[in-house]
Amino acid sequence: MIFSTLFRPTRILAMTANTIVPSFRVAGSRPDVWTMVNKATAECKVPPVSLSQGFFDYSPPKFVLNAAKKCIDEVSCNQYSHTRGRISLRNALSKAYSPLFNRKLNSDTEIVVTAGANEGFYSVFAAFLNPGDEVILMEPFFDQYVSNIQMNGGVPVYVPLIPPKEGAERPVSAKEWRLDINRLRAAITDKTKMIVINTPHNPLGKIFSEEELNEIADIVLEHNLLVVSDEVYDRLSYTPFVRLATLRPELFRHVVTVGSGGKTFGCTGWRVGWIIGDESIIKYSATAHTRICFCVNSPLQEATAIAFEEADKVGYWEEYISTYKQRFSILAEAFDQLGIPYTIPDGSYYVMANFSKVKLPEDYPFPEHILSRPRDFRLCFWMLKEIGVATIPPTEFYTDEDAPLAEDYLRFSFCKTYETLEEAVKRLQKLKNFI
Repeated sequence: MIFSTLFRPTRILAMTANTIVPSFRVAGSRPDVWTMVNKATAECKVPPVSLSQGFFDYSPPKFVLNAAKKCIDEVSCNQYSHTRGRISLRNALSKAYSPLFNRKLNSDTEIVVTAGANEGFYSVFAAFLNPGDEVILMEPFFDQYVSNIQMNGGVPVYVPLIPPKEGAERPVSAKEWRLDINRLRAAITDKTKMIVINTPHNPLGKIFSEEELNEIADIVLEHNLLVVSDEVYDRLSYTPFVRLATLRPELFRHVVTVGSGGKTFGCTGWRVGWIIGDESIIKYSATAHTRICFCVNSPLQEATAIAFEEADKVGYWEEYISTYKQRFSILAEAFDQLGIPYTIPDGSYYVMANFSKVKLPEDYPFPEHILSRPRDFRLCFWMLKEIGVATIPPTEFYTDEDAPLAEDYLRFSFCKTYETLEEAVKRLQKLKNFI
C-alpha cells in the first residue's frame, strides 16, 4: 500500500559512529507526490502552469489583508495567545457557526483554534488514539490523515468511494462517487475507534448527501465511534451542505468538526484553523493541542476574527462562491471542447478529469520512479513536461489495492487567477493530438 508502510517498523542498521538511527515512524518513507511534482517542475525549461497544489496564486481580499496589517501594530497581538485561541476569534467562530450548527456554541469549551486544520486533525488523533486503534478513511483521502494517525499509534483502514462507470464517457456529478455502505460496515472491528469523513471532499468535490450521512450516523451510534469531519471547504459549497454533527442531537457528542481560515479567506500560509465539538471531545483535544504547539500565532488569529466580522458586511460569501463557479467553468469548457470527461464538484476548488482517452507515447522516456507508479503518475509527468500544465495524480490518495479506481484521472486545482486558468486552457489544446 502507498501509505500503510510509511511508518511501519523496519530493520534498521545498527548505529555507527557517524549514524544516528531515526525513529521507525519516519524511516524508510518514500518521496511524496508533492516532492516529486515540485522537483519535476523545477527541471522544466519552460515553467509550467501550476494547477497542482491547492494554494492560491493571488492575495486574499483587501479587508482580510488590512485586518492583518492592523493587528501587527497591536501590542497584545505580538505576544502569546491563550492556548485554546484568542477569545476574539473563538467568539467570532461561535457567532459565525452557531446558526450553522443549530445550537449556541460555547466559545470557552467547544472551540479550539489550531495551527491550521492539519494540527487540528493531529490534536484529535493524539487525544484519542491508543496503539492499535483503527481509524476508517475513505479513499481518496487527504494524505496527511494517514501519517497523523500512524504517528499516534493508530492503524488506518480503507474504504473507497466508488467512481461511476460513466465517468470515462461523460461529465458526472461528484454525487455519483458513492460510498459502499456495506463495505464500511464490514470494515468495523472491535478495534475501530474513529471514522474520518471529508465534505466537501478533496479531490472529488463531493458533498455527502443527507442519506449517506444518516447511514454513517447509524454506524457511529451503533458502535460508539468518534468522527473527525474535515469541513475545511464548508464555505465553498455550490449545492446544499449538510453537517453530520447537526443531523441528530446525540451526534454532536460524537463528531469533531475541523475548519480552516486559510481555505475560507485564501490565506493558507496563515496556518489558522479550528476544531468544534462537544466539551467531552474538545477538552482532551485541547490538552493535546497545548502539548503540540501551545498556541497559534497571535496577530493572524486576531485578523481572522476581524475577517469573519467584515465578511458579512462586504458580501464576501456570495462573491466567494460565484467567482469559483466562474473559475471552474473555464476549465470545464476546455474539457468539453477536448472531449475529456470530468467530475462536476459540489464544493471545494478541485476537479477530477478522466484521461482514459489520452494516449501516451509508447516510447516516452519516463524516469524509473514514475514507471513504478500507476498510470496517473505517467500522465502527470507527461502533462507537466509536454503540455506545460502541472496536476496531481490522485492515486497518491489511495492504497495500492484500490489505485486502479483512479489511475485514469488527474486532479486540477482552480484556486488560481483567471489569467492562470486561461493560460492553462491554451496549453491544454495540445492534447488534441493525443486523444
